Amino acid sequence: MGFLSATEIAEIWGVSERSVRNYCAQGRAPGAFLTGKTWNIPSDATKPARANAKQINERPLLARLREEKTAKIKGGIYHKVQVELTYNSNRIEGSKLSLAQTRFIFETATIGIQSEAVRLDDIIETSNHFRAIDYIIDHAQEPLSETIIKELHHILKAGNTDSAKDWFAMGEYKRLPNEVGGQKTTLPENVKEEVCRLLKSYNPRSEHSLEEIIGFHVEFEKIRPFQDGNGRIGRLIMFKECLANEVVPFIIDDNMKAFYYRGLSEWDREKGYLTDTRLAAQDKFKTELDYFRIS
Repeated sequence: MGFLSATEIAEIWGVSERSVRNYCAQGRAPGAFLTGKTWNIPSDATKPARANAKQINERPLLARLREEKTAKIKGGIYHKVQVELTYNSNRIEGSKLSLAQTRFIFETATIGIQSEAVRLDDIIETSNHFRAIDYIIDHAQEPLSETIIKELHHILKAGNTDSAKDWFAMGEYKRLPNEVGGQKTTLPENVKEEVCRLLKSYNPRSEHSLEEIIGFHVEFEKIRPFQDGNGRIGRLIMFKECLANEVVPFIIDDNMKAFYYRGLSEWDREKGYLTDTRLAAQDKFKTELDYFRIS
């Protein structure tokens, strides 16, 4: 069995080269693999069967993210999402790494920090967050589940100082009660029931609006199912669900932190605070989509 290029396969299948590349990025061309930026497709590969409209209308952003991730393309939207989502989400939670340091770690897999003390956990969790973003890109169109939520926590906290503590449950729900901003959260013995209740109320519909995605995030943060890392897991879930539902994603900048926290605390009484923060973040992300010519 030999391999053909996307151009050659496109001629055989009677579709555009872009369609073939999308099939490959979606995993719908078994055996296809990338060499650099070139897809190698088995010569006897069959054209994927026409599916329903949701499957055919591949999310342009998700397709591009998967393609650039697989091809390890630098300087594209995948690169930008990895650096900026990781930097801002970690920074909101107290990381001291700068945007430049975060980018350097992503681009070189080295630290390159001089004349300053840096927390080891900041470095480990930055690297882990890159892997967590890869995970949500790979699993974006799978229904949100306990398995996905727990795996994100396991990826994020693997190898940090908390993971070595007897009381810390990595990839599992919390064992000790915790608070956020002085507010009590769901007790450990009730977490599984509350998470399952939340998932049940969210998952029956195949499509979710932005308000539903944000509403899930608010309820998730009230439960705070894990001992630590809840904010970052919650924001990763929001990004995943935006990708799955063809909603323009958004990255909460560190300088929006106060507005974001106010929006979370006031959501039940006044949705406008968090909505305004989301709109500002979406507008910024939309300019990036326009720049990278992603519809």
